[in-house]
Amino acid sequence: MHSQRNLFFSSLLFISFTGLAQQSGLRPAALSPAESKPTAEVKAEPQRQAVSSVQWASRVVGVSSEKKGENYGEQYKAIQALGRPNKLPDVGESPCAWAPFYADGTADEWIQVGFAKPMRARQIVVAENVNPGSIVKVIAIDEKGAEHVVYEATSIQPRTNPLLHIFPKDSALVCQQVKVVINGAALKGLNQIDGIGLSEEVKPITVNIVVSKDIPKEIKKENLGKTVNSVGQEVAPVISPDGRTLYFTRNFNKANIGASDRQDVWFSTLESGVGGNSSGWSEAVNIGSPINNAGDNAISGMSADGRTAYLINVYRPDGGMIFGISKSTRTKAGWSQPVECRIANNYNLHEKNQLEFCVSPDGRAIILAVQRKDTRGDRDLYISLQKSDNTWSEPVSLGGVINSADFESSPFLAADGRTLYFTSGGHPGLGNGDIFVSRRLDDSWGNWSEPENLGPGINTVEWDGYFTIPASGDYAYLSSRGGSLGEDDIFRLKLYPAIKPDPVAIITGTVLDSKSKKPVASQVVSSVVGDQKGLEKVDYNPESGEFKLILPTQKTYLLTASREGYFPTTETVDLSKDKRFRDIRKSILLVKIEPGQKITMREVLFQQSQFALLPGADTELDRVVEMLGKYPEMELLIEGHTDNQGDWEPNMKLAEDRVRVVKEYLLNKGIAPTRIQTKAWGPSKPIASNETEEKRKLNRRVEFTILKL
Repeated sequence: MHSQRNLFFSSLLFISFTGLAQQSGLRPAALSPAESKPTAEVKAEPQRQAVSSVQWASRVVGVSSEKKGENYGEQYKAIQALGRPNKLPDVGESPCAWAPFYADGTADEWIQVGFAKPMRARQIVVAENVNPGSIVKVIAIDEKGAEHVVYEATSIQPRTNPLLHIFPKDSALVCQQVKVVINGAALKGLNQIDGIGLSEEVKPITVNIVVSKDIPKEIKKENLGKTVNSVGQEVAPVISPDGRTLYFTRNFNKANIGASDRQDVWFSTLESGVGGNSSGWSEAVNIGSPINNAGDNAISGMSADGRTAYLINVYRPDGGMIFGISKSTRTKAGWSQPVECRIANNYNLHEKNQLEFCVSPDGRAIILAVQRKDTRGDRDLYISLQKSDNTWSEPVSLGGVINSADFESSPFLAADGRTLYFTSGGHPGLGNGDIFVSRRLDDSWGNWSEPENLGPGINTVEWDGYFTIPASGDYAYLSSRGGSLGEDDIFRLKLYPAIKPDPVAIITGTVLDSKSKKPVASQVVSSVVGDQKGLEKVDYNPESGEFKLILPTQKTYLLTASREGYFPTTETVDLSKDKRFRDIRKSILLVKIEPGQKITMREVLFQQSQFALLPGADTELDRVVEMLGKYPEMELLIEGHTDNQGDWEPNMKLAEDRVRVVKEYLLNKGIAPTRIQTKAWGPSKPIASNETEEKRKLNRRVEFTILKL
């Protein structure tokens, strides 16, 4: 039996309480007050609730008293009675419902709420998630402020149904506010109100869990087997974007570096079989030092190219660790010593110093689950953005759609950069913490869709979390104890369409010297065609020149590679018609700036039979201007080419006009005429066949030759 440990530098919830989790049979993270309460006495079959039939209260008019929750936040306050219920159809104590100050209540506790729009109230519904039956009076208040008693109890008796349905005798009553009075002293124990709503329907309102649509009848969780799992504990999986490497945290294992009851990072790779098909996961290997040390270690995020690992805790020079986040980079020599990701004002108010996080696919944002002064409850989800000096901004809340007065934890942002999976105890669920999915609705980080429960095939009556998905979006990996080889194991399940992230493409390639064809370590920048504000720098491997990035499909992108001493090269990646995952390899050739080199301007294009520059040409021509400014003695030859459509003479004239237009552009930017020569070749030097329009477009080009440097 393992004793409970509460480490100051623990940054994942399961780290502080692995011993207790093993003793009690709870998930490692299932330890907040609400997580330990009894499971539902009354449950409805999960289905999508037609919320349009009910108007839930939107503001608090007054309240008799409020139970004290966390030092900061909104737990148990009157505002928790607003909106659709957070606890029901499950019942039991919840910080996401209003409770009076005294545990056993008094005879005259009350809450009065208002509604955004006055409406005819043929039905008033009050949700009691604890001790249903304590309500003694309900008063409807009309638009003129007149009070109408619509319910008055003759005796106080416990109810099995947590929903009190009231059907006013005056069916034409237009209600603007509702006051609910409870006698908390009559039923021993806490009393709570989870929601107050109005409806014009006479059919009793039900409250159900908002789940993703079209859930398959059966969802099979597949244990990854003995090469990955052991009789010890395997938790917090992180799958690499390409789906080939699985990192996870292993506990209660003699091969761990610190001690058997200290957590280490292990990994397994998906092995290839006959015909390139996967044959299973390799025998798990301890990732070793410096990532693993005598303390508790875990990976919480991985960059698109698999070279940067984001780790819990800050690694100190003396071998100790403190609260925070670090990252390590993989080279030929192995993983580097972890260095801190400095986040401004990343203080943590949680008494257990708990922090979970994930990193966005582009590496420019971290989503944290942490408790701060503006947290609504136990822990909320926050966003921290990378700044120009590579430090990180102060965390900002993702907002009230995502966060509740209970805990939000275990975030994972999918490869599309907009689909968020997280665990919550504050949204209606099946147990002590369910996995939900929400989607970012714009470019901000504060506008999200209503979280949807992933359903009973994935969520259980216990704590569920640590969802991770490769870029392909085909499978999800997670931790679970049911059906394990001992403690928690790693499982995978096939994702159904409704909860899949948007499709993406993994673009993998190398930047090569155009002459030697040897790799060149360069910077690669991607942007959406026609949207220059979305520029994204892509990490590259300085040892091989390889780059890897993840791009959402159904858009067209420009990839620009640049390095000192070379002319930047832009390639177009057209994913506009792709609606499924793609894995693409692409090489980019960089031309060294030296006499005799020929540079093809791929973005300086013309329409057929036209000599006006197409949109986008200025970006590449401005690079020529910049190069000429950097090398004041440089002289260039501009050569113009056409396709073979039409007669020879008009094509030659067209080629002359095209090089003239390009020269005039450079002259207008201040380049001396003596530095620019021109030559028109017409259709005489094609670089592609002229059989199709796409290939003819390549022949309608402009080339620069460096004459002098």
